[in-house]
Amino acid sequence: MRFRTFAFAAMMAVGLAATTAEAQQPVKIRIAWVVPVANSPTILYEIPSILKHKGKSYDIDLVRFQGTPPMITALQAGELDIALFAFSTFALAVQNANMQDLRVIADEAQEGVDGYFTGPYNVLKDSPIQKIQDLKGKVIASVGPGAAVDIAMRAALKRAGLEDKRDYTVVEAGFPNMRAMLADKKADLITSVLPFAGDPELLKIARPLFTVRDALQGPSQFVVWAARESFLQKNKDVMNDLMEDSARALHFYMDPKNREQFLEVASRVSKQPPSAFGFAYTKNDLYRDPNFRPNLESLQRAVDVLPELGLLKAKMDVTKYADLSYVEEAARRLK
Repeated sequence: MRFRTFAFAAMMAVGLAATTAEAQQPVKIRIAWVVPVANSPTILYEIPSILKHKGKSYDIDLVRFQGTPPMITALQAGELDIALFAFSTFALAVQNANMQDLRVIADEAQEGVDGYFTGPYNVLKDSPIQKIQDLKGKVIASVGPGAAVDIAMRAALKRAGLEDKRDYTVVEAGFPNMRAMLADKKADLITSVLPFAGDPELLKIARPLFTVRDALQGPSQFVVWAARESFLQKNKDVMNDLMEDSARALHFYMDPKNREQFLEVASRVSKQPPSAFGFAYTKNDLYRDPNFRPNLESLQRAVDVLPELGLLKAKMDVTKYADLSYVEEAARRLK
């Protein structure tokens, strides 16, 4: 009887230890990305010495996508925890995909901010196309319907009186393939983002016809971090730790004295030479809030373009779908 009691107690102890160990395992957070380095999660967690919580309360699994629209399906299917949504895909996810529990939690990049980079829409230097109206009957390369650069482009063309299919043809291509599409004359206009927009071979053959800032008529909150409320509530403490580490890493990369380390990480992650990232995290890049705080007013202005294009049924108030408590807590911890 004593032996059975001892054995039962031992089994209970082992089970409790296993449960405790499991509970102490870091939460795996799956974060989306499209372009290395340009999407900050690809570099934020690369220097363990500046991260306080990685490997303790959380760990990272980076998930690659060709563009932001496929992230909607992945988030719905539970295959992703944090999406890097363009303003357009965020709004489409909320309204068209009925993800009412989606929340903007952080800034990733802001487009067209005074003194910072804005993405060009390029034509060949010797192209006869001189104004947007000249694109009638032409072929345009886009990364895909719903992407921010795609929406901005369509808005500019619509204001110029041009409609998709009726007046121009859109073909899909990944950002790395855009230069070849233009050079081989498979497209008359291409969309371009960093780092591809600064490709010396592209600059030799191309010129901008207009920019994202032109298309959206001012600055825009271009890309945001977004997650579902169920995930956020379940992992509130972990998310606070993640955003604290993320902000700490961003501060590190933005500090000029750490420039050499930043370029080493960028080169290693992208498998490109450090010289390819001279623009990154400077004023030649998109603007990034140092505390990851998104500009909701700028986001609202960008989202308001979607109903005009018939992509949303009605206007939406973005403040109802934002939870800035995580970036606010991170800023408080880092003071």
